[in-house]
Amino acid sequence: MDTSMQSPALPTRNVQPGHRAPNESEGGLGAGRLGTTSLVFMIIAASAPLTVLAGGVPTNFGVSGLLGVPWGYLALGIILVFFAVGYGIMSSKIQNSGAFYAYVSEGLGNRQGIAAAILALVSYNMMQVGLYGIFGFSLANLINGWFGTTISWWVAALAGWLLVAAMGVGNVDFSAKVLGVLVALEFIVVAGVSLLSLGVAPEGITVETMRPSQFFTDGIGVLLAFGIAAFMGFESGAIYSEEARDPERTVPKATYVAVGTIALFYAFSAWAFAQGVGPSEIIDKAIELGPDLVFVWLGDYSPFAANVANLLVVTSLIAALVAFHNAAARYFFSLGRSRVLPKRFAASSTKGAPIAGSLTQTLLAVVVIAGFAVAGNGSEMGEQFPVLTLFTWLTNAAAFGLVFLLAVVSVSIMVWLNKQEKNYSLFTRVIAPLVSACGLVAVFVLVLMNFPLMIGDTGPDALVWVMPGIIIASGLVGLAWGEYLKHEQPHIYASLQDNLDRI
Repeated sequence: MDTSMQSPALPTRNVQPGHRAPNESEGGLGAGRLGTTSLVFMIIAASAPLTVLAGGVPTNFGVSGLLGVPWGYLALGIILVFFAVGYGIMSSKIQNSGAFYAYVSEGLGNRQGIAAAILALVSYNMMQVGLYGIFGFSLANLINGWFGTTISWWVAALAGWLLVAAMGVGNVDFSAKVLGVLVALEFIVVAGVSLLSLGVAPEGITVETMRPSQFFTDGIGVLLAFGIAAFMGFESGAIYSEEARDPERTVPKATYVAVGTIALFYAFSAWAFAQGVGPSEIIDKAIELGPDLVFVWLGDYSPFAANVANLLVVTSLIAALVAFHNAAARYFFSLGRSRVLPKRFAASSTKGAPIAGSLTQTLLAVVVIAGFAVAGNGSEMGEQFPVLTLFTWLTNAAAFGLVFLLAVVSVSIMVWLNKQEKNYSLFTRVIAPLVSACGLVAVFVLVLMNFPLMIGDTGPDALVWVMPGIIIASGLVGLAWGEYLKHEQPHIYASLQDNLDRI
C-alpha cells in the first residue's frame, strides 16, 4: 500500500499473537522487542522507586504533617487500578505509540484526540526536562562530596543529557535491559532500607501510620496531590504497544503489575521507614531534613550504605529520564506519522527508534538546561536553584497535566467501551471508568488547589497560574489545531478515523 498520500494518524494493528504488521514506508518502530517483564521495568523506571523513598516520602510527611502517607499511595493505587480495567482492554485492541492520542480519538473524536496528544507531549516533555534539575544537583553533589571538586549542576546535567541522548536513539530492548538492572538495584536498596527500619524501630512496630484517622482528615488533599507524582509514567506501557511482543496480553498485564507493585511497594516502604525513624519523630525530622532524611538516617547505621543509596538515586533518575524521554519521542513519532505534526517526525532509525522525535526531545532539553544555567548564575538559592526551580516547576506542572489527561482518558474509555458490540460487563464499561474518572478529577482539583504549596515560594506569584496555564493552553492549542485540520486539511483530518484498523 502506498502511504505517500494517505497516512493513518492512529495506525493500529490487526495483530495476532507473536506477529506484527509491517511498518509504514517512512519507517517504523522496532516491533516485537519488549516482553512483559521488560515493559514492567520500563514503566516502573519512570516512577523512580528510590527517588520516591528519598524525596517523595519525606516531603509528603513534612508538608502534610500527617502520618497517613502509606494510605495515600494505597488510595491512589486503587483509583488507578479502576483506571487500568478499561485502559487494559483498550490498549489490547488499539496499538499505537501515541496511546492517549488514539484512545481519546476513538472515544471522543479527532479534535479531542489531537488536544490530548499535544497535552501529553507537553506534559511528558516537561516531566523529562524538569528531572534534569534534580539529576544535575544530585550528581554534582555526589561527585563534589567524593572528590572535593566544584562541578556545577548544569555540567552534571549535561553528562546525563549525553547518556540519555545516546540511549534514546538506540534499541529500545537495550534501554529496557539497562533500566531493568537499575530498577532491580533500586528495589533492593529500598527493600534493604525497609528491613533495616523494621529491625531498628525505636518505638517498636506500630500501626500508627495506618490509622484511617491519619488519612481521612484535613490535609488529605496534600497527601494525594504529592503522592500522585510517584505514579506518573504508570500509563506508559501502552506507548510501547507497537514494540511489544503479543501486545494484546503484554500491555494490560504489564500495566496491572506495575500499578499494583508501585502502590503496595511505596505504601509498605513509607510505613516501614516511619517505623525506622519513629512515628512520633518522622514528621519533625522530615521538616528538618527534607530529602536528606533517608541518607542521614541510613548514614547513622552504615555510611557505606548511605553512599551506595546516594549513587543509586542518581542512576534512578537516569532511568526516569530515559523512560520519559522515550515517551515524549514516541508521541512526536505518532503525531508525525499522522501528519498532525510535520512528516519528518515520523522518521525512525534502522534500530527501530523514533530518531527524529528523540533528537527533538534532546534538543529541547539542552535549550532549557542552558536557559536555567544562565538564570541560576549567582542566584540566592545557591546549589538548590535547579531543584527549587527547574525540577519543582516543570515536574509539578507535568503531573498536573497528566492527571487531567488520565481523567479525560477515563471518560473516553467509558464512551468507547459502550460503543463496542462485545458484551462487556456493567462494571467494566461503566463502573470502573466512572470511578477512575471521578477519582482522578478529584486528584486534579487537589493538585490545582495545592499547587502554590507544591512549587513553594521559589518564583514570582504569577507562577502558580503560569505553569498550570501552560498545560491548559497546550490542550486548547490542540483543539484549535484539530479544527484547523478539519477545515484546511480535510484529507488529513478524515484519515484519522477512516484508516483505523480495529482488532
